[in-house]
Amino acid sequence: MSEFKLYHYDPSFVAALIFVVLFAASSLGHLYQLLRFRTWYFIPFFIGCAFETVGYVGRAISAKQTPDWTLLPYVMQSLLLLLGPTLLAASIYMVLARLIMLLEASSYSLINTKILTKVFVLGDVISFLAQSGGGGILANAKTSSDQEKGRNIIIVGLLVQIIFFGSFIIILHVFHRRIIAQPTQRSLSLMVPWKRFIMVLYVISAFIMVRSAYRVLEYITGTDGKLQSNEAYLYIFDASLVCLTTVLLLIFHPNQLGFPGKGDFESLHDVYAENISLRTA
Repeated sequence: MSEFKLYHYDPSFVAALIFVVLFAASSLGHLYQLLRFRTWYFIPFFIGCAFETVGYVGRAISAKQTPDWTLLPYVMQSLLLLLGPTLLAASIYMVLARLIMLLEASSYSLINTKILTKVFVLGDVISFLAQSGGGGILANAKTSSDQEKGRNIIIVGLLVQIIFFGSFIIILHVFHRRIIAQPTQRSLSLMVPWKRFIMVLYVISAFIMVRSAYRVLEYITGTDGKLQSNEAYLYIFDASLVCLTTVLLLIFHPNQLGFPGKGDFESLHDVYAENISLRTA
């Protein structure tokens, strides 16, 4: 097997540093919102922001090491930038369930709101575990077959994310169409910007879908493909879109809708705990 090359270009220190600063600022902003408004269901979102920050720290370190890259910074950026958006998605799923219940429009949801969060978080857990497992195999690959195995597992995890997030968008759209066509009494009387927030959910969902599609293509085309040999694509289709997602939800934070802080985060914890116990059994 030919020697495994960590990067197929010289990573940009300036680009990595810019996104370290942007994600660090976004992380601090979300931590402030989290603590001030006790929006505990946004803990996964904050952790996702932190993953992105540390991931770009890894890229910055790699850029300084060029061409004598070491494994640890590479693994940092590879795994954390891959997994960060999965954690963002977990909180986004919880927001929709809360919005539907806030508007007293559970009958407009394609999935019972009592299980809506658990269904999507379960998909998120499967995606997270597949991507982290595949990333671990790829990072420690000693043979071409191990590299291929790691890539394939990552692709499966990303496809799971696309399927569940695509389903999320469909449920969001159907709910939006129904609530506009036949508003509930609660939606008419509520003095919060729920319509604007639905638009925000559309935008950030599109960002995450495009980013996930890019990642699938990146791993399918492999190390010889154009996407892995040009760093610009990472910053256009991943870094920028994920960063915009975190900034949009910092500006249009769900606390503006008056959500309480508990409930769905407990569901998230239960689902993660159940899946971890199944893996260790």
